[in-house]
Amino acid sequence: MAVASEEILEPELPIIDPHHHLWDLRPLLPAFPEPRHPFLEAIAGAPYYAFDALHADTHSGHNIVATVFMECGAFYDPARGEALKTVGEIEFVNGVAAQGASGLYGAYRPCAGIIGHADLTLGDRVKPVIEALIAAGCGRFRGIRHHGAWDADPNVLGPPFHAPAGLYASEAFRAGFAAYAGYGLTFDAWLLEPQLGDVLTLARAFPDQTIVLDHCGTPLGIASYAGTLPDTFDRWRANIRAIAECPNVSVKLGGLAMAFCGMPTVGPAAGLGSEALAEMWKPYIETCIEAFGPTRAMFESNYPVDRWGASYPVLWNAFKRIAASASADEKRALFAGTAAQVYGIGHVLTA
Repeated sequence: MAVASEEILEPELPIIDPHHHLWDLRPLLPAFPEPRHPFLEAIAGAPYYAFDALHADTHSGHNIVATVFMECGAFYDPARGEALKTVGEIEFVNGVAAQGASGLYGAYRPCAGIIGHADLTLGDRVKPVIEALIAAGCGRFRGIRHHGAWDADPNVLGPPFHAPAGLYASEAFRAGFAAYAGYGLTFDAWLLEPQLGDVLTLARAFPDQTIVLDHCGTPLGIASYAGTLPDTFDRWRANIRAIAECPNVSVKLGGLAMAFCGMPTVGPAAGLGSEALAEMWKPYIETCIEAFGPTRAMFESNYPVDRWGASYPVLWNAFKRIAASASADEKRALFAGTAAQVYGIGHVLTA
């Protein structure tokens, strides 16, 4: 089990958690492949994660004032057809946001921003999908994520998470990305450390499109990458610094407690305290902050996936330990201000 309790550090510091999921995977658990990949074990350990579970975590001691939902294939509506089925996820999440906006739970605003999914390989045909997502979000929809995670070792991701190799560079994806760029929305990019060059070329090709790199670029410490983090760190750092030279890209500081990263190597909720986790994650997070600056970097929980390595209170304590030497203004940016600016939810900090 995770460390059950720690004193909450800086409990008054406002936090916008810019990356979490909501789902009910209980009906799907019997269909999960066996033996399960560690990532599947992690999400199987949290098969239900909706408003009440999110509320419990975000009210466990830290001052979470708002959150941003990240697409995860939850509650798609197949009756709409293949391209438009993702609208169902936005409708579901917008209902959760409405619960929070009611004020019955205080000033806390869950899902103040909503990130959905659209298949950009549709090219121009993605436009009606984007417009339907915008309408379903009722003013909360902020953008999409179309992940490109792939590796030649099938044991790294495990089924069913592989995107096509080279997705972000493909002609079909670029055509859809160009169509999407006209809407002025954000794009979250998730891929793996060996693929970081794909984000760099995408950002250079579309310099006016806001891109958010998820999970510090997802360093790998699993399967054939186990034990290689020291060997790949310099390559990872060089790519992070190159991507940071693109002013249209921001980075999310987190995701390192996922099974993919091997920080820690065991889970779920490995039982490490925030000091040990901070020491493990510090080289990656400090590199990202130094490269992007506090105004283009934001701490994230990636919950409940990061429950693999850390409980919610311990995870944020670890982040606060890493940022301990930052100025008050820098902390405001890293923990809330950057997320508010990137996702257009600054109103939650002034309410």
